[in-house]
Amino acid sequence: MSKEAPMTVSLPNESREYRAARANLLAAETDLRAKAEEVAALRRTLPRGGDVPEDYLFHDPAGQPALMSSLFGDQDTLAIYSLMYGPKATAPCPMCSAFLDGLSGQVKHLARKTALAVVAQNSPQKLAELSNRMGWSALPLYSAQGTSYQRDYLAENESGDQLPILNIFQRDEGGIRHFWSSELFFEPSPWHPRHIDPVWSLWNLLDLTPQGRGDFMPRVG
Repeated sequence: MSKEAPMTVSLPNESREYRAARANLLAAETDLRAKAEEVAALRRTLPRGGDVPEDYLFHDPAGQPALMSSLFGDQDTLAIYSLMYGPKATAPCPMCSAFLDGLSGQVKHLARKTALAVVAQNSPQKLAELSNRMGWSALPLYSAQGTSYQRDYLAENESGDQLPILNIFQRDEGGIRHFWSSELFFEPSPWHPRHIDPVWSLWNLLDLTPQGRGDFMPRVG
């Protein structure tokens, strides 16, 4: 079967130099997309991860208990993002907050495919106040206080510092097991770890602009 020729496009008043450079960039973008698909396929071949050591008992902003197993709802997959907002913090991490601002608008869509939760090592009362302040009514926030979840799943170091890790869990007839975590956070890099960039629209859009990300940093509120 012959390969279909790529579509040639042009934009108003562009130069030949621009179109030639854009064509070279398009080839690189195509290669990048192919690599992303390759990595995603490789991720799906991960062998069975470790069983969770316990059914962690979280609490929602109203103080109501919620076992980790209940957060799956009617789904078999659960994504948990660990928000950097520890008990001594006066405000949440600005980077985490920007990420969650974007994620909150996708909750209703994600719910059709996977369950989602955001946990923090802070009190239910503080999380309720934060949710109201940030307008995160759609985000399922939970307190992890009184559990070892954050420490167990890379979201808290030995000094008690909070870390912004995304974890994916699966549930089957054998129970709940870990599937994947954003461990790229811990890999050496000349940039910000960028461990959750694939699901963060802020940075992906800025990467398309002439100025790029630069030294831009989000702010809370």
